[in-house]
Amino acid sequence: MKNLIFLFVGLFLLTSSNTTLGSNKAGNKAGSGNDPQTESSITIQCTPDLQAIASMWANEYGRLNPGVNIEVVKMSKSPQPADFSKGADVSFVSGDYLEKLDGDALWKVMVASDVIVPLISSKNPFLSKINRKGVSSDELAAIFNNPENQTWGVLLGNKQAAPVHYYRINNDAVQSQAAGFLKSDPSVMTGINVANTSELISALQQDPYGIAFCRLMDVVDTKNQQLAKQVTLLPIDKNRNGSLDKFETIYGNLTEFSRGVWIGKYPRTLSRTIYAVSPEKPATTTELAFITWVITSGQQLLTPAGNNDLAYSTRNAKRIEMLSGTPAYAEILTTTGFLTTRLNGLSIFSLIIVLLIPVILALMIRDAVIRHKRQKEADMSGSITPVPVFLDENSIKVPGGLYFDKSHTWAFMEKDGVVRIGIDDFLQHITGTLTRIKMKGPGERVKKGDPLFSIIRNGKQLTIHAPISGTIKAQNDMLISDTSIMNASPYTDGWVCQIEPTNWTREIRLLFLGDTYKEWLKTEFSRFKDFIAASIKGNNAEYAQIILQDGGELKDGILADLGPEVWEDFQTSFIDKN
Repeated sequence: MKNLIFLFVGLFLLTSSNTTLGSNKAGNKAGSGNDPQTESSITIQCTPDLQAIASMWANEYGRLNPGVNIEVVKMSKSPQPADFSKGADVSFVSGDYLEKLDGDALWKVMVASDVIVPLISSKNPFLSKINRKGVSSDELAAIFNNPENQTWGVLLGNKQAAPVHYYRINNDAVQSQAAGFLKSDPSVMTGINVANTSELISALQQDPYGIAFCRLMDVVDTKNQQLAKQVTLLPIDKNRNGSLDKFETIYGNLTEFSRGVWIGKYPRTLSRTIYAVSPEKPATTTELAFITWVITSGQQLLTPAGNNDLAYSTRNAKRIEMLSGTPAYAEILTTTGFLTTRLNGLSIFSLIIVLLIPVILALMIRDAVIRHKRQKEADMSGSITPVPVFLDENSIKVPGGLYFDKSHTWAFMEKDGVVRIGIDDFLQHITGTLTRIKMKGPGERVKKGDPLFSIIRNGKQLTIHAPISGTIKAQNDMLISDTSIMNASPYTDGWVCQIEPTNWTREIRLLFLGDTYKEWLKTEFSRFKDFIAASIKGNNAEYAQIILQDGGELKDGILADLGPEVWEDFQTSFIDKN
């Protein structure tokens, strides 16, 4: 806290000494002063396959910022290094193009992922079996590498003699990526050539035995956020065990599929990276504001269009910091309209200081409140518990007077009869610092066991079930801006919602009170250790160094550094089954 005070005083003095915010910066060229040059127009280049997504971003950003004019120019199919210095401010290209160029000599930042998908007809007579079994890359490769065996019987492992008709779209990038997935040569993958996506969709709609590879964004109807009519995704048996396991069932809708791609349930070889590229780092505030918007708010446009967004992660925060130079400036750039058009009239340093002063004051106040609440929470549990060197059942706080559920939630009835709900100390310890929460809103009704909210750490999430039935009366809005409060004070400030119960008397019989909960927690810890041991054995021995202290004890925040597949397994084994 002393450091914060000193910082605040120092920043205040610096701000006072820099009261002249300057209006002569607008004419500075990039690099000649402290501020980027401000321009009101941007020219964007893109390869033909990315024209739709570039135009989508340009149109939406122009709508939000009427004073900014963005022109989208289509490049050649195979751009050369010289193409990136032909008057465009920024170019959108895929990673496979960059590999053909001297990509290290260009400034670039990742803006999206583009997904290649195998498609079949919704009228395929074997669709029910395909959706149960899935198809592995090896099985697909077998029919592409052996045209004489190109039947659905070979693909599905039965005696069906119906032929597989492969429709080959005229897109070198798609064919190359599909061949990479199948570990095959594109020239071997012969089939019925189609000129464009429209012809491909029409062919699959008419041919129940057809199959094709194409970009997902090309077959998504953005109006209703669904695939084109009468075509469907061919589910991939990623682990090649002959069946579509629960963790591989990501093909129900586009949102589910997009999340599955991001957390690694879809083959990486069928996903490519899209970059914003420029010969040099963009210099004008308009360029910086646009690209920063693309990797923040602009991501919301991607999933409906069939692209995979970046999701929120530390890596994305680093992209913003790399783009703007400082995290504070990145936040300024994400705003539109007023600030974007006025940055040239201010000293960036002064503007940052002015914006930081209320933030620092808020942090000082919040720090004092949290310290008070932590002391209060410690008093509830009877003593101040030191931060554990390792994690076991004795490290978990269990305040008296609360009811606990096997979903690792707690419930407490207030004087007015409304029940306050939150997560238990066990859950916040194993997840590590939480970065986001998704909650149901006031007025929604839930039954015991229904999904109530999701806790998220850098894109990895757990869906928590309601410990009681009732109507949601309020949610903790503080968690929206600072979800880590759930870690600091899970039983006080970190509550999630308030529910007006409909079956309280009967449902509390299924909940635990303090001592009973402590006994159950011992069994839960034993089960959790077995789960961690199985994760180490089944995924990667390197996990052992991440999650175990010297001597084999579990680390605090065990799940924080583990992959999303482990979170999914924890969801199934400890949240859903309980």
